[in-house]
Amino acid sequence: MPSDWPELDPARDSATFALLHLASQMLGKLRVAHSPWVNHGWHATLRPTAAGLATLPTAAPDGRSFTLSLDLCRHGIALAVSDGRSELLPFAGATVADLHRDLIALLSKQGLPNSFHATPNEIADAIPFADDRAPRAYDPDSGARLLAALHRVVPVFDRFRAGFSGKASPVHFFWGSFDLAVTRFSGREAPPHPGGVPGLPDRITREAYSHEVSSAGFWAGGVVAADPMFYSYAYPEPPGFRDQPAAKWDNDLGEFVLPYAEVRAARDPETTLSNFLTSTYEAAAKLAKWDRAALEREPVAP
Repeated sequence: MPSDWPELDPARDSATFALLHLASQMLGKLRVAHSPWVNHGWHATLRPTAAGLATLPTAAPDGRSFTLSLDLCRHGIALAVSDGRSELLPFAGATVADLHRDLIALLSKQGLPNSFHATPNEIADAIPFADDRAPRAYDPDSGARLLAALHRVVPVFDRFRAGFSGKASPVHFFWGSFDLAVTRFSGREAPPHPGGVPGLPDRITREAYSHEVSSAGFWAGGVVAADPMFYSYAYPEPPGFRDQPAAKWDNDLGEFVLPYAEVRAARDPETTLSNFLTSTYEAAAKLAKWDRAALEREPVAP
């Protein structure tokens, strides 16, 4: 039977995903500028919704709050304000500079916070938003396919997250790298991260990896066009981790990887993805000697 997981094709989708990647950074940077810092930057990530990816509510000085989202049903940046107002900035026909200018103008018109850092993060040789006037061909079909893929992936990640009673992140979307992720923590401190991520201060990376983690995610591409994939890694990487038979190891990325196309083509995509998440986590937890009896549980309500 044909898979009901949507096909993702870099040749067709990469231009759309690149625009969405840069638009997502504007939304996340607004949260960084106008909300209290939460451990590991979790306050600034985007959260999956029925229509796409949205920020958490941001407080305005006048007592209102608002959210911004990548609306992949209506294909634009959607603003929702607590007083009932809403607006949409369409992706079609817009450059990154257009979106940047129009987003600031829209927020200013509504009397909402509108300043944020003006250059993308985690992108080599990044062009400031206001100067990025390259043509961007947004394809609504590509946006809809990404949304459909997220609707397939998120429930599997949610079930995986539910099986852990220790500290764990929500299932959330990092706009810097443009990937969905879920992270488990051992509870022990980690050695300082070496940093070196393009356009990201080392202090941010070191706070994000202040404690031992096993992290997994879904990357569909973005500014860098690539075949969509799932990944899993551990920090710090325990000796022997990359030699475990849990999955295919990618030396360039320093992670276990599983192509999205392979999951989509599987007889049971959900089980294939779940097995990848579980086996790579178990390899990390076993080799790093996590207290698994204290950290793991059956995902059953108390």
